[in-house]
Amino acid sequence: MPTPPAFSNAQKAKRDYGARLGEIRKAAGLTGRALATSCGWHESKVSRIENGRTSPSSDDVRSWAEICGAVKQLPDLLASLEAIEGMFVEWRRMERTGLKRAQQAVLPLWERTRRFRTYSPWLIPGAVQTESYTRAVLRGTSARRGLPDDVEAAVAVRKDRLRLLHEGDRTFAVLIEESVLRNVIGGPDVMAGQLGHLLTVSELPSVSLGILPLGLDRTGMPPVEDFWIFDDSQVNVELISGYLTITQPGELAMYADAFRRLADLAVVGAPARRLITAAIDTLE
Repeated sequence: MPTPPAFSNAQKAKRDYGARLGEIRKAAGLTGRALATSCGWHESKVSRIENGRTSPSSDDVRSWAEICGAVKQLPDLLASLEAIEGMFVEWRRMERTGLKRAQQAVLPLWERTRRFRTYSPWLIPGAVQTESYTRAVLRGTSARRGLPDDVEAAVAVRKDRLRLLHEGDRTFAVLIEESVLRNVIGGPDVMAGQLGHLLTVSELPSVSLGILPLGLDRTGMPPVEDFWIFDDSQVNVELISGYLTITQPGELAMYADAFRRLADLAVVGAPARRLITAAIDTLE
């Protein structure tokens, strides 16, 4: 899977931030070793931060600014650090107390969004999952990552979020690869229930469901990473290691264009329902 441009941008932002701290240190006439000693750090820490290999904490930045006589720059430095940290969040940070917190964290974004667009090459997207499918997905996630077992609490948060399918003027455009219909999650009974649910929710006025059939010529638009577009203001991308948040207009436009191209390849309506029904038949 190609690296999303936003991930590269997050890395570049971290390197640029480190270079900025390096300029502050040099302007203060301090060597890296002298700064590290003053801060009580290992002498290699300054080099790792300045080269973008280690992310400084807010306390690190405060110490850096104070020792370098750059306290006036501290508010801007801390604001920039917060923005960079928000671009890419490792799952282990987001889920350190379990899965419930991660589910709750996105609820404000969902509540203020009116137009949802999502594409998945791996799983049924959360907005159209059954409770049993969600439980199976989250139990698998919890086991793989060795998390505290709060799966039932996380399922309850996700279930509450699904009320948004029926509230207000929200629209949900969902695109999935046909292979997702054949990936059995939670066992045959759970999967059959999930596929039947897809048939039901696809009839909702708020939902449009498109399926990209197997066997298409995908030269012009291959499968890409799982992503959500929230209105025209934010994209979230789920990676194995973490969670990307994209707000840069140029990159938002790239994801919107990718969604449009994927939608052009998808079947909807009766052809989509036939693919779902065929997948159900294979489970019997």
